[in-house]
Amino acid sequence: MGSDWARPVVHWEIVARDPDAQAAFYGELFNWSIGEGPIAQIPPGIGGPEPGPGGHIRKGDRPAIALYVQVRDIAASIARADELGARVLSGPFDVPGGPTIAFMEDPEGNPLVLVQQ
Repeated sequence: MGSDWARPVVHWEIVARDPDAQAAFYGELFNWSIGEGPIAQIPPGIGGPEPGPGGHIRKGDRPAIALYVQVRDIAASIARADELGARVLSGPFDVPGGPTIAFMEDPEGNPLVLVQQ
C-alpha cells in the first residue's frame, strides 16, 4: 500500500433496458431531478454521510451493485416503491447498532436498499 490513500466512491450509475421508465421510477420514489438524453444526469442529494458514501463487499447468489438510498419514512417509501413497480424482498428491520433497512428490486430487477437513520 505504501503512502497511497483509499479511493472513495465518487459516482454511480443505473444501467437500464428502459431508461425512461427507470428515470420515472427513481424520480418519483426519491424526488430526484433526472436530466434527459442518453446520459441522464442525477445531481447529488443532501443529508448523506460526509465526506461521501461508504460501502462493503459481501457474498451473494449473483453479482450485483446495489444502491442504498436514505429515506425519511421507510414504511411510506416501501409502499410507494411497491406502487411504482418495485418488488419488496425483505420488509424493514433494524440493523443492530445501525439504521432500519429494507431490501427490494427496482422494476428491472436491480437491487435497491432503503435506509432510514
